[in-house]
Amino acid sequence: MKKLHQLVDDAIKEEKLIINKLQHPPEELILKGQKLSDKVAQFGGSWKFIILFGFILAVWILYNVLVGETSEFDPYPFILMNLILSCLAALQAPIIMMSQNRQEDKDRKRAEDDYLINLKSEIEIRNLHQKINLLMEEQIDKLMKTQEMQIKLLQQLLKKDHQEQLKEIT
Repeated sequence: MKKLHQLVDDAIKEEKLIINKLQHPPEELILKGQKLSDKVAQFGGSWKFIILFGFILAVWILYNVLVGETSEFDPYPFILMNLILSCLAALQAPIIMMSQNRQEDKDRKRAEDDYLINLKSEIEIRNLHQKINLLMEEQIDKLMKTQEMQIKLLQQLLKKDHQEQLKEIT
């Protein structure tokens, strides 16, 4: 947490936007396995995969039902197909979990970045409030001094007018 506050303080002192650092971060090292898991998870969760896989299963079943009487490839209970599907699920689940973990790390980093931006904004808003309050105090002081001068001038005018009225009477 101290590291985050230090980053915000440095950005304020440098008068730079935190977003610049966040939009151009140092290149993240992504391993080939991580890239592969992301691509497999992306493909495995797409309509393209669902349609293709449904088509392959339908062809497999039709072939084995229609030709299964003459060939012993994978007859009715489709044990080989079940084995392949189980292996696919066993491999696909950890790959998808690896991709989700990477996405979780990205989301955590994004939330941290949002926190930094919000923190800096809050600090800047507080600074602006302090500056506005200071300006208002200065304005009030100037107005009070101006009002005092006006009152003195008005008193002088009233005194002068009163003296003139006395002269007229006498």
